[in-house]
Amino acid sequence: MLVNNGNRMETDDRFEEPVYPISVAAKLLSISVHTLRMYERESLIIPFKKESKHRLYSKSDLERLGCIRRAINEHKISIAGIRTIYSLIPCWKIVNCSEGDRNNCSAYASHSKPCWSFNHKNNFCESRECRECTIYKDFNECKEIKESIKDLVSLT
Repeated sequence: MLVNNGNRMETDDRFEEPVYPISVAAKLLSISVHTLRMYERESLIIPFKKESKHRLYSKSDLERLGCIRRAINEHKISIAGIRTIYSLIPCWKIVNCSEGDRNNCSAYASHSKPCWSFNHKNNFCESRECRECTIYKDFNECKEIKESIKDLVSLT
């Protein structure tokens, strides 16, 4: 998240810091722990996992989850529909991978789930951590998703 610091914009690292246990995140979102785990299984969210396998969520994660909940409850978009929307984010343009990398990328060929849900073995993103990737981090708010896709489409 960018915050205004006087005359310049800076990243607020606290927005990305995973601090909320799953039970607290569920309570803040007024949903069940089961629902949060289902969103994870459906590749809508990548919670931070401690070595003990306990999940932690950041404010950014909560923002993403709020967007997902609004899409489901207010706009009646299914989970499959949300996955499809995420799959349409042109990650290859954003991270500038080559045509050869695109040809070896399952995410590039798919239109059913987001790039961060694929095994990135033997391609451009193999050494990247999806939770830290700009594709995942920068598309956490509904408005940001819409504006970013609109901006990317206008470039083509």
